[in-house]
Amino acid sequence: MKNKNWLSLVVQLQGSVVPSILYRVIGCGIFGMVISILHQLKIPVSQPAFDKVITSTVLVLGLLLVFRTNTAYERFWEGRKCWGGVVINTRNLSRQIWTSVLEKKGEDRAEKESVLRLLVAFAVAMKLHLRSEPVNSELAALMSSSQYDKLKTMSNPPLEIAAWIGDYFQQQSERNCLNTYQVTAFNSLLNNMIEALSGCERILRTPIPLAYVIHLKQLILIFCLVLPFQIVAQAIWFTGPIVAIVSFTLFGIEEIGIEIENPFGHDPNDLPLDGLCDTIGRNIDDLIKLEPSVGFKG
Repeated sequence: MKNKNWLSLVVQLQGSVVPSILYRVIGCGIFGMVISILHQLKIPVSQPAFDKVITSTVLVLGLLLVFRTNTAYERFWEGRKCWGGVVINTRNLSRQIWTSVLEKKGEDRAEKESVLRLLVAFAVAMKLHLRSEPVNSELAALMSSSQYDKLKTMSNPPLEIAAWIGDYFQQQSERNCLNTYQVTAFNSLLNNMIEALSGCERILRTPIPLAYVIHLKQLILIFCLVLPFQIVAQAIWFTGPIVAIVSFTLFGIEEIGIEIENPFGHDPNDLPLDGLCDTIGRNIDDLIKLEPSVGFKG
């Protein structure tokens, strides 16, 4: 079974960078074949002097690619940690709201459930915000129609939802349903969620410097175009395949960095934001089914 899974991953195209780099790889391979043909026609295309250029370029190119991939993965992992913080703080905050906020009136239970739904709405709105998608029906079922209509006019919907949740804490404090220490603890968890939102926005709005991106692409292209001149005398008809394999490696590593540097989209290599939001929603649904210890006594 393990071997089967390994082999299936080797040939899998979905989630791989092969479709994105295929034409570039084919182009480099064809260029290598052209150099082979010219060499066989006795045209002096073989340039062993390029050996020193290739050697020095490989070192620089290797360092640049490692730095590029590491930087992209750091952004990916930081995004995952931010969303992990949203899940953790949502669980803690929902549990404390459900078990700590006193219910002095019969309608307090429904209000509790509404604010718990807003915690789910925060995650969903954060997902849509990071994807630059408008407020949609995913949020309509998690709040009142007036809140939904107002949210559609906001430039930062998750921040507005956080403000509504904070208002609820203040209202419960004024009704003596929460003490000062509880309100402080609740707001601290809410602040952590806003901090996670800000961290994701920082990733989204801080692209890799353009000069670095351009220079790396230029260096990869130069390397792939110079390589066949250096190896054609030894490789002859294998020049094209060798250049294709080398270009596949270099273009693939670069493309992986591009794929994961913005981890909030819909691509297979992006973070599973839909699944994380569904997890938060299921956690809240399970919590609401429990009977809180501070329920209304009548």
